[in-house]
Amino acid sequence: MKASAAARRERARTVDRDQADGGAAAHGHRADTEVTAQRIIVRDLSLSCRIGVTEEERARRQRIRLNLTLEVVPKPPSEDRIAEVVHYGHLVDRVRRTCLQADVQLLETLAEQVAANCFFDPRILSVRVRIEKLDRYADVGGIGIELERRRTS
Repeated sequence: MKASAAARRERARTVDRDQADGGAAAHGHRADTEVTAQRIIVRDLSLSCRIGVTEEERARRQRIRLNLTLEVVPKPPSEDRIAEVVHYGHLVDRVRRTCLQADVQLLETLAEQVAANCFFDPRILSVRVRIEKLDRYADVGGIGIELERRRTS
């Protein structure tokens, strides 16, 4: 009995899929892999804080925008529990508190303070902090600093 053209095409598609993934799907196997990097990202956290060199700058709170990238120990959770990962909420609360309590002249100083406060969990290996003043110059969307710190012990 001859197979229909549609049946032959379907068999060909199945063979192509099996060959593309090494036949793993058909046999219930998954490729062996390991997590090589894991990062936490906090994007566009906007706050107002007291910062500036001149009296004009320090006369009122200024809007800033923060972006953070934290490299953490690359270990996926095995039980789907918050205790197995760095808690994002704790991280954001610490960063927010650092900025709102700061009374500094330089963005560089604030960035150092934020970075230092991000190492509250031993699983955090490195931190990249970017802070921008949003309203300092009318014709500039943001002006700021970016720095990175890595745990050494």
